Amino acid sequence: MRSFIRVIFILLFLPALGFGQSGLDTLSLESIFYDPLLAGNRPDIVSFSPDQSHIYYQANDSSMTKEEMFKRPVTGGERTLVSENIEQNFRVSPDRQKLLYIDQGDVWIADLNFDNRQQLIDSKAEEYGAMWSPDSERIAFVQDGDIWMINIKTSKLTQITSKKEDEPGFSVEGWAGNDKLVLTQYDTSDYEEYYFPEYVGQYVKPGSTRRGIARQLVSVANLQTNKVDLLIENKGYIDTDISAEGNYLAIDVTGPPMKKREITFFELSSKKPTTVFEDSTKGWLYNTEIAFAPSGDKLMILSEKDGWNHIYTINPDGSNLQQHTQGEYEVSWAEWINGETVVYASTEVGPGERHIYRMNIKRNETEKLTTETGYRQNFELSENKNHLVYQYSYFNEPFELYSLNLGNESGEKRLTQTIPERFNKIDWQKEDYIRFTARDGETKLSMSVLEPINEKGKSSYPVVVFVHGAGSLQNVYKGWSNNYYREFMFHQYLTARGYYVIEVDYRHSTGYGREFREDVTNWMGKYETRDIIDGIDYLAEHYPQADTSRVGIYGGSYGGFMALYATSVAPGYFDAAAALRAVTNWENYYHTNPWYTQPRLGTPEADSAHYARSSPITYVEQLEDPVLILHGLTDNNVGFQDAAQYIEKLIQTGDKEFDMMMYPSERHSFEDADAWFDEYSRIFDFFNKHLQDEED
Repeated sequence: MRSFIRVIFILLFLPALGFGQSGLDTLSLESIFYDPLLAGNRPDIVSFSPDQSHIYYQANDSSMTKEEMFKRPVTGGERTLVSENIEQNFRVSPDRQKLLYIDQGDVWIADLNFDNRQQLIDSKAEEYGAMWSPDSERIAFVQDGDIWMINIKTSKLTQITSKKEDEPGFSVEGWAGNDKLVLTQYDTSDYEEYYFPEYVGQYVKPGSTRRGIARQLVSVANLQTNKVDLLIENKGYIDTDISAEGNYLAIDVTGPPMKKREITFFELSSKKPTTVFEDSTKGWLYNTEIAFAPSGDKLMILSEKDGWNHIYTINPDGSNLQQHTQGEYEVSWAEWINGETVVYASTEVGPGERHIYRMNIKRNETEKLTTETGYRQNFELSENKNHLVYQYSYFNEPFELYSLNLGNESGEKRLTQTIPERFNKIDWQKEDYIRFTARDGETKLSMSVLEPINEKGKSSYPVVVFVHGAGSLQNVYKGWSNNYYREFMFHQYLTARGYYVIEVDYRHSTGYGREFREDVTNWMGKYETRDIIDGIDYLAEHYPQADTSRVGIYGGSYGGFMALYATSVAPGYFDAAAALRAVTNWENYYHTNPWYTQPRLGTPEADSAHYARSSPITYVEQLEDPVLILHGLTDNNVGFQDAAQYIEKLIQTGDKEFDMMMYPSERHSFEDADAWFDEYSRIFDFFNKHLQDEED
């Protein structure tokens, strides 16, 4: 604890400050959390229209939470509300004559304009996963865990698989030519049962769920011989892709610890396997993708093999492995345009920006297609490869949909205008985007800084540190926070009331290379805390009015874990911590989410020291400062057990200042606006009580 004396008090709800450009202040806790949404309803891409001329997207012009589906020309133009008879999830036949979709559990086809609808299957069972054959004459689908096929010309129905009662059901991965199907099975028989009780009904429900890491199987079904051959099985993670002509199947296999990756080609006529690519790491593999070219047999691989995620290609026999992008930046997304050309997004300009590029892989010639500084995400390439649609943002401008015509040099075009006028009336502060060097003299860190807005003008202001969740996520970039848009507005609310607000993309975050992400392996919390403290020290050195003797820290999920961990191990830097839906005991999380914890910490049985030193509950006795615990009682991601165990330890340890609030009907991600409002009102009051001086 610091040696200086502070006077703290509960700061009553402050009146609105002159925050709006037009004098109308709409930034309040109510406007942040209640409908109509202050920032509007961000448009989400659904699909391209069957003829590729339009996009379907979800949004709401009235800024209410409930979304509607709209249609807009891919080149721009008027938007129209899509009628209810338009199916959202459809597949166009390879000959582009028919649509395939599932309606109320049955298989249907229709013309490209959704006319002349024809029901192919009418059964009590539910069908799903329907896929066209390359010749557009047959459809494979799943019914009761088995694969069936129907010929749309003859109506002949054929059962392809006949699984035993205790076997996992099949899914269709795709057609390999017109005579083979690639199938997968997802075996969860080793899962264990856990409970997330529900209390708000008339009776308490146990809320049972089964969790674990599945065993996955990949098979190929020969439609001429009616034989199904198992190719590979693996407890862990499998990705597959089929070459354009159906000659090869590529299988990308990663085990549960996510330490080793192996890509194998199967020549489907002989089932002969050839391992062509391997990668291994001390931490965990990330953003592993494979995709065959739209013609030929060349496979594209995204891999961090050299420390940064880059594009590789290879032939089915393992020959001609080439790395096409290289440097200290990441390729976040890539897709083939044709057999020689790839379109991709990367951070080559800087980790806070994503731009779009086109590359000829034969000549390794790259063309940058975007010029405006900003952040781009959620890319969708039209089936005809002519248009790329994505979300774009720049700092305090919420994401909108944009498109690129890949056939000409017209540049990117904005497709949507969904930001409400009331949002634009607020004079949003543009954050300072900072890149600085950590204490080791080598690690580069990204940080955002928002400064207090106060007409009185004082000599010093307290600091609030926000910590993003997930661990493996990037949240400091030159754009609107898609994951934390409520927090973005709440931070501006804090600055209007006399706070600095900072965020550091600590080690473990994505977008900064493999080593940066994996430094936290076997000890989560250690390096993240150091990086956040380095950000506080940078703030103290470069922002004279920032009073770093008064620092609060908060976050949700992994951010909540970090708030408790950092405040416990570094009390000289933090004075109050608000932890939302926080992991307090990583061993609990291992049992219900082993896919997350095992790659980072190992297993509790073999690596108990990793779990103990990474868990805030271990450091409760060291805690010197007040904490606020906020948790949904029915949270089925980070169970309320974590909050209960931590609170019990606080009580048993004694002499600990804490407060808590449970939300009886909320899960990990809150849905009720009242719960959001209550939660952040408590955080605001908590920081006012423990960080503001009496003169404030």
